Amino acid sequence: MKNETQLFESGKLARRSFLRYAGAGIATAGVLAMGCHKDNPVTHTGIDIGIGDIGILNYAYALEQLEAAFYTQVASSPYSGISATETARLTDIRDHEVAHREFFKAALGTSNINVGSLTPDFSSINFADRTSVLGAAKAFEDLGVQAYNGAGYLIQSATYLTLAGEIVSVEARHASYIRDLISNGSFADNTILDANGMDQSKAIKDVLPIANTFLKTKVSASNYGYVSA
Repeated sequence: MKNETQLFESGKLARRSFLRYAGAGIATAGVLAMGCHKDNPVTHTGIDIGIGDIGILNYAYALEQLEAAFYTQVASSPYSGISATETARLTDIRDHEVAHREFFKAALGTSNINVGSLTPDFSSINFADRTSVLGAAKAFEDLGVQAYNGAGYLIQSATYLTLAGEIVSVEARHASYIRDLISNGSFADNTILDANGMDQSKAIKDVLPIANTFLKTKVSASNYGYVSA
């Protein structure tokens, strides 16, 4: 089984691909973000994502770190009774999440990473138990979709908005698969879709408190109404 570095280097995601696609946009967003920080100093606890497009990229990077760490643990210590099909599909999801994590890391570059490398806390999850693992996976995937949906309107760059749309569509595929593993046919039930058949969304201030319950390193978003305790 490949480790995460090998997955990245073998072509799951190449830094140069992002740089070709996004071009100079990240530099422009970085200047804007630094200007906002200078003009609007804030006091917070935890690691703050920042503001502007850089802040949203840091927000996504934090969430993708959490998901990548979770599925890496699932793949390295499979739950009791896991089938060959489940093993293959959950390993695929791990690879996707690792690729997403590395994508945002490359996008931000060393000068724009605010959240850094986060330490997960999965002490509430029993990785030997299928129900516990799939329940956590469902929570992570549903939250991820809602997070992207809720932050999309904050993205100023058309390029980044397109990229976010491409990633959230993959997250929704993950969510559908996990939901059907738990209960066949629940992939698009009324607990996640509204009356118009649209996915739910959550604001940053509502997503991070949930994510932080699975992180030892807490994340704040003071510019978006949430400061970690």
